[in-house]
Amino acid sequence: MKKIYFVTTIISTLLLTSCNNDKLGTPPQIADINSVGCLIANDFYAVHFSAYLKPTTPLEGNDREALLKPYCQELPSVGKAYFSADLIDRDIRKTPIAIRVVEIEKIGEKPSDFKEIRTLNEVQPKIYSNGVVETQADLDKLGDYSLILAIGGDEAISEEDRLKINFHVGESSILSELTENMQIAIAGGIPALIAFIFGVFYFRKKSKTH
Repeated sequence: MKKIYFVTTIISTLLLTSCNNDKLGTPPQIADINSVGCLIANDFYAVHFSAYLKPTTPLEGNDREALLKPYCQELPSVGKAYFSADLIDRDIRKTPIAIRVVEIEKIGEKPSDFKEIRTLNEVQPKIYSNGVVETQADLDKLGDYSLILAIGGDEAISEEDRLKINFHVGESSILSELTENMQIAIAGGIPALIAFIFGVFYFRKKSKTH
């Protein structure tokens, strides 16, 4: 598995492409193509995923064209977002792929424990012969979302045929999801440390007195 992952990573790096022309509005103009995206995979499929936020203010100076900064699975703020997924497996470039962008809510401890709240955008199945799947969505609130690729379109019945790319909008979800045990440990550790320091000074002072 390590060898397969290593080879897949190399292939994905070689296949990096920027979002081309497109019906998404202003196409992303990417300064450093080697910094784009991240590898997302399940047991059967893998893509190189990138997300872009449309600037909220006009760009000036050297940025006379819309320069969109690529993100992976952590977007800093709400706004109009563009998504690009490079298909690493060439075989699925001949297979219809349906796209959905949905808001999700975490309901358990496992990474897969999410439920769908609403659909923000849905694209009917089509073949992406150029190997780049693209869509967009208006992210109007902070929280968790998922871009779902249904490989096979209407025939993608099983979960194995769905590649789910979860991403978070807002401050880092890693920092905001401290577990209760960690919080308890921090809350209990600080008083214990203070008591330990106080005890050291107290016994030192007592020993000097004697």
